[in-house]
Amino acid sequence: MPRFADLTPTSSSQRLFAGPGRTPTPQLVNLVKIPRVSTTPKIALVAGANGMIGGYLIQALLEAPDYSRVFALTRRPYGREHPKLANRIVVYPRMAEQLKGMVAHDAFCCIGTTIAAAGSQEAFREADVDAVMLFARAARATGATRLVVVSSARADPASKNFYLRTKGEMEEEVASVGFPSLDILQPSLLLGPRKESRPMETLGRLLAPLANPFLTGSREALKAIPAETVARGMVGAARRGARGIYRYTYPAILQLAEIRPHQPMPGQPAKKTPA
Repeated sequence: MPRFADLTPTSSSQRLFAGPGRTPTPQLVNLVKIPRVSTTPKIALVAGANGMIGGYLIQALLEAPDYSRVFALTRRPYGREHPKLANRIVVYPRMAEQLKGMVAHDAFCCIGTTIAAAGSQEAFREADVDAVMLFARAARATGATRLVVVSSARADPASKNFYLRTKGEMEEEVASVGFPSLDILQPSLLLGPRKESRPMETLGRLLAPLANPFLTGSREALKAIPAETVARGMVGAARRGARGIYRYTYPAILQLAEIRPHQPMPGQPAKKTPA
């Protein structure tokens, strides 16, 4: 029977982290314990569609029969046409006003940059915390009950590392928005083509095939992972239908990426189609 790396949901009133630089140790539970989600097609909101994960996420959502409409919220024209896709040009400080009247079910956020690309720590925080929060609040106002957001392996608001501390602070802040379901994916180095040059990531991608086999046990979360797998893991997290706050690192993200729409849970027979 398939098994799944799962985290016990954390109350938003409790501290969301268990020790410096570490997330809680996942427990293995059977998927059959997770309630099946509705098969009614849903509407998705996506922030960060122009990024590497965002591009793969849009593709995954457009291919997904469980989503009837996908709204890509971007600051410049997205430049892609599809019957299910709608592009909304937004100004982040005014996003809540611009999305007023819209109805959505699931919100996906893959906003992210680097300190080098942002130009300063302040600008980095504006992108990776402030923009994420503006999107989260606007998405909640549309009626979305689930937020799936990309963070980082070993994110921790108490970390001495600015990047990891900022990501951890973002996780704490989005938990305060009030989504009944919050899924936080924590990948390490992302593998895939980028529009901009990131020399350290390029070096990392070259070394990843050599390093990954040695990252085991508590270090498994640091394994490099394809951006496409993370994107499909985001869709898989939404398909699980779990309520509460959940965090997923490398092994769990791989399993999320394999979840297909309407698949029967382990131990449950597939529904028969009437002749």
